Amino acid sequence: MRPDHGGAINIGIVGSPRFLNPVLNQINDADKDLSALIFSGLMKYDSQGNLVNDLAEKYSIGDNGKTYEITLKENVKWHDGQPLSAEDVLFTVQTIQNLDYRSPIRGLWQGIEAEKASDRVIRFRLKNVYVSFLNNLAFGVLPKHLWGNVAPSQFALSELNLKPVGSGPYRFEKLQKDKNGTIKSIELKAFDKYFAGEAFIDSLTFYFYPAENDAFTAYKKDGADLFGFVSAKNFVDLKNKANSNINIYPLSLPRYFAVFFNQNQNKFLADKAVRQALDLATDKKAIIDSVFGGYGQIADSPLLPGMTGYSDQIKSLGFSLEQAKTILAAAGWKDADGDGILELGKKNEKLEITMTTIDWPELSRVAEILKEQWGKAGVSVVLKIIETAKIQNDAIKPRQYQALLFGEVLGKEPDLFYFWHSSQKTESGLNLALYGNPEADKLLSSAAEDLDKNSRAQKNQKIANLIVNDLPAVFLFSPDYLVTAKKKILGINLQNLDSPSSRLSQLNLWYLKTHRVFKNTIKL
Repeated sequence: MRPDHGGAINIGIVGSPRFLNPVLNQINDADKDLSALIFSGLMKYDSQGNLVNDLAEKYSIGDNGKTYEITLKENVKWHDGQPLSAEDVLFTVQTIQNLDYRSPIRGLWQGIEAEKASDRVIRFRLKNVYVSFLNNLAFGVLPKHLWGNVAPSQFALSELNLKPVGSGPYRFEKLQKDKNGTIKSIELKAFDKYFAGEAFIDSLTFYFYPAENDAFTAYKKDGADLFGFVSAKNFVDLKNKANSNINIYPLSLPRYFAVFFNQNQNKFLADKAVRQALDLATDKKAIIDSVFGGYGQIADSPLLPGMTGYSDQIKSLGFSLEQAKTILAAAGWKDADGDGILELGKKNEKLEITMTTIDWPELSRVAEILKEQWGKAGVSVVLKIIETAKIQNDAIKPRQYQALLFGEVLGKEPDLFYFWHSSQKTESGLNLALYGNPEADKLLSSAAEDLDKNSRAQKNQKIANLIVNDLPAVFLFSPDYLVTAKKKILGINLQNLDSPSSRLSQLNLWYLKTHRVFKNTIKL
């Protein structure tokens, strides 16, 4: 039996689309999900988390890693039938680079020159070697003939943001709104001139829900055939019901969660003994089991399995409450008044830490567990829960936190520089622990420009070891991304993802119908 064309599926999405536009859509998962099917990039990630060619037929790297030349596939068409060329790629890159368009990915493209070498060839010149540059090429390409005359002031207001024209496997068909103007659904149709071959499933309808429980309820009532994110609570509910009509996919993402210490905001955290005790008092497995139903992996360093330089020999201190207490006692901490909280010195200053996190239910629960676990070691933890929309401006950018429970998203080819180099301590940087180590800085700078993967792996290992030894953070876990799909959807092959939207990157290969293929026989 072979896959056949036909059929339709419904997909449940938490959130609402705003910009089905690759220049603007990097901060909204609903946008990214649909854009992954509507638009094509020079490169893309497959369902195994690998970077593969998309619009690119081939690429070459020259000038010791400072020049990239991309050759486009032939006869690529936009959904309106117009040809796609290097001119479209150049237009998209220049739009991203233009501050007036306010693209969230503009920072990735500063200092990079792009030029059209021919109708099918685009050339990029980098000021400095950047080993992860190919990953930058996974942005969706916009059609210049439709967007070229849209002024920056009108760019975010254009009707094309919700009625897009792309070159991906599915084209926009229609959308439906409720009486308040909220988008309830968007329908996509298979594009019959897609350069990689027409998708098997004819029609996709995305239904949008304000919260996971709403989407999950619809899913259980057969309102959706594919549900993109399932919290551990709902996942366990599905599993316990042993629903024979669904397949469940626990998938790995290149992300981890940790408690990042701001030693400038709490003098006790500047003492390595205190940080060691907090690490030892953290039972990571108990957190994964309690909050995520066991679906996740322990994180011991800024490198996860599958990343360049990962080694299972890079270990944190492990869980030992007694050892945590011993270390604190050796540092002079004692419970002088018998209230369960340790004190230090003549002033009997209490060992108190304020932990900041977002109002995501799972992280709030993790924070409560850490408060309880660290409390057993004699540490008082005050929780500060901030709305997700406000965390950047209220806490992260101004670095107004003592301990920050937060996540970092990397890539299979991790660029540790932006997360751990001392130059990234500023409010625009991603160094949440305000980490600074001269030896690590040298390695981080060198690894970012090292085109030799084996050499880069060795440097990443050394960097990870230094960070683990210095303890600027307590690494916690990498939760699985949980996807459920009705068993009628065939051809799904999901394992590791670079991002949640990549679960849909191979949807054009999924199918609902099959046809029988008869082998030719020869009679003698």
